[in-house]
Formats: sequence, structure tokens, C-alpha cells
Amino acid sequence: MITSRKVVEYVSAKPFRPFLIKMASGQRLEVCHPENVLVGRTSVRNFAPTASDSDENERWQDVLLLLMETVEAANLSVLRGKG
Repeated sequence: MITSRKVVEYVSAKPFRPFLIKMASGQRLEVCHPENVLVGRTSVRNFAPTASDSDENERWQDVLLLLMETVEAANLSVLRGKG
């Protein structure tokens, strides 16, 4: 289990670096900006913008810390679909 303190370390890093949260289900949450994530005691809320050519609305994703497997720095080219 990942602790809220660990996620806060990534969110408050100076300079900020994008990071990934990998879930037990295999889902990945991409955090590209510190203002896109809210960290609580037991959960994390992440804003997920959609591609500009998508009809899908932007949305917030709520995930429990208990379901997180890893938090790691992200490669920007991977986040942009180039890697």
C-alpha cells in the first residue's frame, strides 16, 4: 500500500516532475501537474483531461490508497504517447 505521504512527496517536489500511479487493477493514472491532484488520508483524486479531438468529457478519478501498487516518476515521452 502507498501512503498519502509518499504521494504528497511527488506532488510537492520542487521542481515538479510528472508521475504515474499504478493500480492493482493494472490501470495507470498520469499526474502531469500538481494542481491536477488532491491527496486525502485514504484516497487520491486526479483530474484526467481528454484529448482535444475526443468527445469524452474531462473527469476526476477517485482512487483508494489501498489499491495503489506503485508511484513513480514518469517519462514525459511516455505520457505523450511517444514511448
